[in-house]
Amino acid sequence: MTSKPKVVDVHTHVYPPQYVSILKSRSKVPYVRDTTPGQPSRLIILPGEDDPSSESTARGRPIGPEYYDINKKIEFMDTHGIDISVISLANPWLDFLDRDEAKGLARDVNDAINSMCDAHPGRLFAFGALPLSAPSEVIVDEIHRLPTLKYTRGIIMGTSGLGNGLDDPELDPVYQALEQENMTIFLHPHYGLPKEVFGPRAADYGHVLPLAIGFPLETTIAVTRMILSGVFDRFPKLSVLLAHSGGTLPFLAGRLESCILHDAHYSGPGAKVESRRSVWDILKTNILLDAVVYSELGVRAAAKASGADRVLFGTDHPFFPPLEAAEGEEVKWLSVTTNYKAIGEAFGPEKEQAEAVLGGNAVRLLRLTTD
Repeated sequence: MTSKPKVVDVHTHVYPPQYVSILKSRSKVPYVRDTTPGQPSRLIILPGEDDPSSESTARGRPIGPEYYDINKKIEFMDTHGIDISVISLANPWLDFLDRDEAKGLARDVNDAINSMCDAHPGRLFAFGALPLSAPSEVIVDEIHRLPTLKYTRGIIMGTSGLGNGLDDPELDPVYQALEQENMTIFLHPHYGLPKEVFGPRAADYGHVLPLAIGFPLETTIAVTRMILSGVFDRFPKLSVLLAHSGGTLPFLAGRLESCILHDAHYSGPGAKVESRRSVWDILKTNILLDAVVYSELGVRAAAKASGADRVLFGTDHPFFPPLEAAEGEEVKWLSVTTNYKAIGEAFGPEKEQAEAVLGGNAVRLLRLTTD
């Protein structure tokens, strides 16, 4: 009798209760805003969401126990047939903290998330959070501490890094430590694109423009700068999992490589960059892509770019919940079922590849065992 293949969710978030308490104590982005009695509080994390002069329909999002109660995560997993989740803190992570607070809270949050995993052995693993506003030696110390936490398999990081992008040379000690500890970076967008690029009346369209367009392009730009600056040349074993199937990188990789080959900075006589790895080599060696792209076409592009053995299922829970649900009713989330459907359609009769994307790849690449 063959065992059922495991389903692993690598893109799923949680805010530990002490982190929520900090957000509730704040009055500027990021913060949790109380609303009228009987209504859920609202989470304000995106730039411009708290602008009182804005008529945007995107004024934060409701935040309920599914954001911080790990038992709600387990219920969600059981409803959707998910065996293992690799949980991570959601944006804005710890980036907003004062440098003197960052070290202590990073340890507290990482320990709290590890304890959540320990309460449900075999069901949960984690990506840790880094105190990126602290001095580099503090960040590196936390990276070297993370392997002592039984369930931590990497870290989650935003696209701004220490504040100057992921091509910032000041990040080299961080990359070196992550490579040394075999810790995967889960790269996740947060700020999107400047609102001006969306033009007049953008506020009429809720969260759609910043989330559907801004987030993927933010990721694409950030990882492209890593490639252009030689991060993957200096750290050839660095592993980076890109949220939302890498934004537009799989589609634009050929154009990116062509532009590099036609730029005197990289190619031709007198080139300033002596040697480099190709974009395609980096995609197939250093880059993992989640399958949070909601379409057969997107999943197939991810699999073609990095290899079907490097694409991993995700849900983005607890974001994108059903808009309407009866009290106490068990509801399947469209944001999850759409991803299941896309993976099934992308691989068709190639069931083994679909099963690998749904779970086998994550178990292998992220070492999701405690033996």
